[in-house]
Amino acid sequence: MELKEIQNLIKFVAKSGASEVSLEMGDIKITVKTDKGETAVPVAAIPQAAPVVVAPTPAPVAAPAAPAAPAAPAETAVEGNTVKSPIIGTFYRKPSPDKPNFVEVGDRVAEGDTLCVIEAMKLFNEIEAETSGTIVKILVDDSSPVEFDQPLFVIDPS
Repeated sequence: MELKEIQNLIKFVAKSGASEVSLEMGDIKITVKTDKGETAVPVAAIPQAAPVVVAPTPAPVAAPAAPAAPAAPAETAVEGNTVKSPIIGTFYRKPSPDKPNFVEVGDRVAEGDTLCVIEAMKLFNEIEAETSGTIVKILVDDSSPVEFDQPLFVIDPS
């Protein structure tokens, strides 16, 4: 099974509303699960001899909600330019494990400065600042998977 076919399966599961899909092809078994609308992630690829089977599982029905607790104060929206991921991959804040992070909250950056790298298919793509300013917020944890167009940083241009 090609990587493109696996990616298409993940997209299908995410759009279908199914909570789990299992696919068996020859000696490969792939199970794709979603959790409350989050991105679908392949959770197993185990060699097994079996016929091709695609079995969507309906999403579980939510139990009635308990009475709401007093609402916490809403976080104030952060103003600034949002840097978004141009690709799907894994987000890294540093060039290698033994190096410091590219940027921290409060750092001044110039247009073209490297903010992070995103690994996609064993290639590391540098993500650069589109505008000069100060890093106000880092929206993704190190070594986390990111989606296309997912916000990564907020930069205050002032």
